[in-house]
Amino acid sequence: MTHAERYIIETYSELFESLSSVSKLELLERLAKSIRQGGKSQEKDFFSSFGGFVSEKPAEEIIKDIRESRKFKSKNLKI
Repeated sequence: MTHAERYIIETYSELFESLSSVSKLELLERLAKSIRQGGKSQEKDFFSSFGGFVSEKPAEEIIKDIRESRKFKSKNLKI
């Protein structure tokens, strides 16, 4: 455990002291759930992000559409 991790744990434990027993149990349940899931959730989220945009258009046409849709306003700045 690093020094930073110990500091974080100490800081949070001070906050938890003021919680009710029910809140502490809920927190324990959520922590246990996150431990059981482990890295699976992050890995799943990472790989599920691929293919999020589906289009039949080729990439060059999509890029062209995006560039053409940009709107710029020119302002005359009086300095």
